Amino acid sequence: MKTISSVVEQYIKNKPFLLSALSQGIINLTSLSRNILPELEEELGKEVKQGAVVMALKRLSGELDFRTNYKILKVLKNIGEITVRSSLTDYTFLLSETILNKQAELIKELNKNKEAFYTSSRGVNETNIVVSNSMNRLVESIFAGEKLTQKTEGLSSITVKLPEENIVIPGIYYFIFQRLAWEGIILNEVISTTNEFTILVNDEQIDTAFRIIKDLKTLK
Repeated sequence: MKTISSVVEQYIKNKPFLLSALSQGIINLTSLSRNILPELEEELGKEVKQGAVVMALKRLSGELDFRTNYKILKVLKNIGEITVRSSLTDYTFLLSETILNKQAELIKELNKNKEAFYTSSRGVNETNIVVSNSMNRLVESIFAGEKLTQKTEGLSSITVKLPEENIVIPGIYYFIFQRLAWEGIILNEVISTTNEFTILVNDEQIDTAFRIIKDLKTLK
């Protein structure tokens, strides 16, 4: 049986930015209840008093403050090393029967240059390679016969070491990426392993992105 509380919670959960704002207590609950009242009445099939919606929102915001923020902030306070790299190029190639052999050849050559940055990820239809700009000529030579769909230069990366408990607390990545989105940061790539992730952004946005991530450790 649907209740006002359950319908209100489902409505809020379907709107991520509203969910976060509610958990931070920065929304006027009376105004919000007035705006969502028609949709709630349609869902419940009966008239709903605005005061009941306000009470449901108050209870939900209190629960979200603990469930969403407390556990996540506890993890973020223990963020480890944050590494910034600049002068990077991002290549995207379509998958082919020869692409893995080309990547093996590239890695062999990169092993001769320990200071060069390299990371790669493979999807269903394409593979992504990020390297230091100094390696561009090498990449383009080795992959000359492959189908290049995108090349983006002028990028910088931020690699973040997360505490091990990040894999058992839901919402860590959403919490981080939401704050980057609020500041208008465009993520060219996101590459992750179990306990760390790397984002690629334009050089012009690297200082802002770094500040946002660094400040996560001091959130209360």
